[in-house]
This record gives sequence, structure tokens and C-alpha cells, in this order.
Amino acid sequence: MRGYTYPSKSGETIARARAIELPVSPKKTYEVLNAIRGRGLEEARTILTEAAEGLHAIPFRRYNQETAHHRGSGPGRFPKKVAHAVLEVLKNAEANAEYEGMDTDDLVIVAAASARGRIQKANMPRAQGRATAWNEQTTNIEIILGERTGA
Repeated sequence: MRGYTYPSKSGETIARARAIELPVSPKKTYEVLNAIRGRGLEEARTILTEAAEGLHAIPFRRYNQETAHHRGSGPGRFPKKVAHAVLEVLKNAEANAEYEGMDTDDLVIVAAASARGRIQKANMPRAQGRATAWNEQTTNIEIILGERTGA
């Protein structure tokens, strides 16, 4: 049984969504979630679609060694696979918020967290009857939406 990283306060209405063991990079997922945390739902969706289309780079703050600089964001990349995966989780969280009766126009990303998932082990055949370990990393993603407080 896995729990959420965000402790819900009593009387607070939130909507949660989680994806377990997605075949995406944990490091890139960390950077993408940092870019959308605390933003409104529509703004986050715009950031992710622009990154997936290669229009605007996601700023890489921690895992940015030998990363090219881009106008407006500094060192950054266009993690398409991660952006599509986070968009799916965001869509699921929005549907959960709608089911809870929350106003979807005032939703903000309260918490966004990722963790390394289980490693899927595999081997790549090599010459002379040998093999090299070729492991696939997975990532657990969770997004929690809340309604914007005050204007």
C-alpha cells in the first residue's frame, strides 16, 4: 500500500492522481514537476504542451550538466516523453477534481512529486555469447490539485 506524499488537512478539498512505474526518466520528471508546481492548471498544461512540441524549454536546475542554454529559461531541455506522461496524470487529476465538485477554472497544482520506481531488468546480447545488463528505469508521479485561495 502506497500513500501520497502530501498530507491532506481536514476541511480541505483536494483532487489527487498518481501514476505508478511509468517508463520515463526520474531526473527529467523531477525537473518537469518543478516547472509546473504551484501554477494554475491551464498554465501548467500550456508549459507541458510547449515543451512536448519543442517550442519552449523546461528549465533544468539540478540535472543540467552539459545542458544547452535556451532563451528565457537558461539551461533546459525538451523532455517530450515526460511531458506527455505528466499531461496524462494532470488530465486524470482534473477529472477527479471535477468529480469532487471543484471549480476547474480555479485549480492550482498544490503538490507535484516524483520518485524512482522499480527497475525493470533486461539483458542486451553481445558478441561471443555474452550479455550486458540493460535496465529500464521507472518513475512514480503524483499530482495534487487544490482550489486557488483568495484573489
